[in-house]
Amino acid sequence: MNHFTQLPAVLLLEDGTVFHGKAAGKIGTTAGEICFNTGMTGYQEIFTDPSYFGQIMVATNAHIGNYGITKEEEESVQIQIAGLVCKNYNIAYSRKKADESIQDYFQEQNIVGISDVDTRQLVRHIRDKGAMNAIISSEILDINELKAQLDKVPSMDGLELSSQVSTKETYTFGEENAPYRVAVLDLGVKKNILRNFDNREIYAKVYPAKTTFEEMEKDFAPNGYFISNGPGDPAAMPYAVDTVKEILAADKPMFGICLGHQLLALANGIPTKKMFNGHRGLNHPVKNIIINHCEVTSQNHGFGVVPEAVRASDKVEITHVNLNDQSIEGIRVKDKKAFSVQYHPESSPGPHDSRYLFDDFINLMKK
Repeated sequence: MNHFTQLPAVLLLEDGTVFHGKAAGKIGTTAGEICFNTGMTGYQEIFTDPSYFGQIMVATNAHIGNYGITKEEEESVQIQIAGLVCKNYNIAYSRKKADESIQDYFQEQNIVGISDVDTRQLVRHIRDKGAMNAIISSEILDINELKAQLDKVPSMDGLELSSQVSTKETYTFGEENAPYRVAVLDLGVKKNILRNFDNREIYAKVYPAKTTFEEMEKDFAPNGYFISNGPGDPAAMPYAVDTVKEILAADKPMFGICLGHQLLALANGIPTKKMFNGHRGLNHPVKNIIINHCEVTSQNHGFGVVPEAVRASDKVEITHVNLNDQSIEGIRVKDKKAFSVQYHPESSPGPHDSRYLFDDFINLMKK
């Protein structure tokens, strides 16, 4: 057993609730919005998903780290979560092809966590009280001192984070002579989205978050545009909303995932809101109401489009709904070649229920 897990650590929530546990990862202090993911596997994909930037992740599965860390399962170049809360932090791992342990991984990337927490009790508390900020420390155990630090952490509401996780330089992905060219507006894109494009003979060029439509059009002359997932409040991103409006005005094929879905709604005058508790997990049932088809989906979002505003809009039609809470999971713009979904079709929550959406995008570009 690694000696780091023996040191005490504390988790303090914004409402004053305290959990005691043991240090995991680097000895230090970290803060952010606390949220939970109900997935039984895929902890590494969660750690490296840019949509989780600025968030403390509570893992609901009892064992984290048990199959080690494998570089090829990263969704971005680094860990994106602000910190980890878990029950059992497994430094010993079972998988032969793993590159390293979770402890080595967290120490290399300066990630602070806490283990030996009753995560069931914690998740029930967050479910009842809603999303809130929290702080983890394995160096400061004084609650008053931690409270003073936590008070300085900004709310996720109104926070623009995509420009912080977006690529700084443009880069390409796939075969240059592929039949389709797609410009990707990187607001926190996951690698597996780019892999799905490559698998379908799409040559993608990935652009920094604040690149204009005009720049992408002039530089790459793409067949279509993709608006990616990402962290933060979509309402705090007028620059991206303007880009989406310009793509729509030019009547270019466009596909949006997660944050991209929220931005497509905003570009059509439909507001977004912060959810009481977001959707984060691998088993969310979604119905495609156009073809009467149900999908088991992977989700990760703390904001959503306002359902009443979508239903009242004469600009878009609803394509997908969440069967748990009836939230709007997909829209398409009337008389335009643009559509989006709130969930993650590139993820593999078991089957590949939602991969057809990538083919739908290609069909729009064929037209």
